[in-house]
Amino acid sequence: MAAAVGVSEARVRRIWRSHGLKPHLVETFKVSNDPEFAEKLERIVGLCLNPPEHAIVFCVAEKSQIQALDRTQPACRCSGDAAPR
Repeated sequence: MAAAVGVSEARVRRIWRSHGLKPHLVETFKVSNDPEFAEKLERIVGLCLNPPEHAIVFCVAEKSQIQALDRTQPACRCSGDAAPR
Protein backbone atom coordinates (compact mmCIF):
# COMPACT_ATOMS: atom_id res chain seq x y z
CA MET A 1 0.00 0.00 0.00
CA ALA A 2 2.78 2.41 0.91
CA ALA A 3 4.58 1.90 -2.41
CA ALA A 4 1.35 2.28 -4.37
CA VAL A 5 0.65 5.74 -2.92
CA GLY A 6 4.29 6.84 -2.61
CA VAL A 7 4.62 7.09 1.19
CA SER A 8 6.68 5.23 3.75
CA GLU A 9 5.50 2.05 5.44
CA ALA A 10 5.85 3.87 8.76
CA ARG A 11 3.35 6.53 7.58
CA VAL A 12 0.81 3.84 6.66
CA ARG A 13 1.28 2.23 10.11
CA ARG A 14 0.81 5.62 11.85
CA ILE A 15 -2.41 6.32 9.91
CA TRP A 16 -3.78 2.85 10.69
CA ARG A 17 -2.83 3.19 14.37
CA SER A 18 -4.41 6.67 14.68
CA HIS A 19 -7.74 5.22 13.48
CA GLY A 20 -7.51 1.93 15.35
CA LEU A 21 -7.25 -0.10 12.13
CA LYS A 22 -5.75 -3.59 12.42
CA PRO A 23 -6.03 -5.25 9.01
CA HIS A 24 -3.63 -8.00 10.06
CA LEU A 25 -6.29 -9.22 12.54
CA VAL A 26 -9.12 -9.48 10.01
CA GLU A 27 -10.11 -13.10 9.48
CA THR A 28 -12.98 -12.65 7.02
CA PHE A 29 -13.89 -10.38 4.16
CA LYS A 30 -17.29 -9.85 2.57
CA VAL A 31 -17.46 -9.18 -1.15
CA SER A 32 -20.44 -7.33 -2.55
CA ASN A 33 -22.71 -9.21 -4.92
CA ASP A 34 -23.72 -5.95 -6.63
CA PRO A 35 -22.82 -6.32 -10.35
CA GLU A 36 -22.03 -2.58 -10.46
CA PHE A 37 -19.85 -2.65 -7.33
CA ALA A 38 -16.52 -1.94 -9.08
CA GLU A 39 -17.88 1.08 -10.92
CA LYS A 40 -19.52 2.46 -7.76
CA LEU A 41 -16.32 1.93 -5.78
CA GLU A 42 -14.26 3.79 -8.38
CA ARG A 43 -16.67 6.76 -8.26
CA ILE A 44 -16.59 6.93 -4.45
CA VAL A 45 -12.81 6.64 -4.18
CA GLY A 46 -12.47 9.22 -6.96
CA LEU A 47 -14.58 11.68 -4.96
CA CYS A 48 -12.47 11.16 -1.84
CA LEU A 49 -9.17 11.53 -3.67
CA ASN A 50 -10.17 14.32 -6.02
CA PRO A 51 -13.32 16.16 -4.83
CA PRO A 52 -14.85 18.81 -7.10
CA GLU A 53 -13.78 22.36 -6.27
CA HIS A 54 -15.75 23.89 -3.37
CA ALA A 55 -17.38 20.53 -2.62
CA ILE A 56 -17.82 18.63 0.61
CA VAL A 57 -17.91 14.86 0.27
CA PHE A 58 -19.94 12.87 2.82
CA CYS A 59 -19.82 9.10 2.99
CA VAL A 60 -22.41 7.02 4.85
CA ALA A 61 -22.28 3.26 5.12
CA GLU A 62 -25.13 1.09 6.34
CA LYS A 63 -24.42 -2.24 7.94
CA SER A 64 -27.75 -3.49 9.22
CA GLN A 65 -26.49 -6.98 10.06
CA ILE A 66 -24.02 -5.80 12.73
CA GLN A 67 -24.37 -3.79 15.92
CA ALA A 68 -23.56 -0.09 15.58
CA LEU A 69 -20.00 0.61 16.69
CA ASP A 70 -20.35 4.34 17.42
CA ARG A 71 -20.21 3.70 21.17
CA THR A 72 -16.97 1.70 21.01
CA GLN A 73 -15.12 2.79 17.88
CA PRO A 74 -14.02 6.20 16.60
CA ALA A 75 -15.68 7.41 13.40
CA CYS A 76 -13.97 6.26 10.21
CA ARG A 77 -12.87 9.11 7.98
CA CYS A 78 -10.60 9.62 5.03
CA SER A 79 -7.12 10.33 6.41
CA GLY A 80 -3.67 11.30 5.33
CA ASP A 81 -2.65 13.80 2.69
CA ALA A 82 -5.53 12.88 0.36
CA ALA A 83 -8.26 13.71 2.90
CA PRO A 84 -10.95 16.00 1.47
CA ARG A 85 -11.34 19.38 3.11
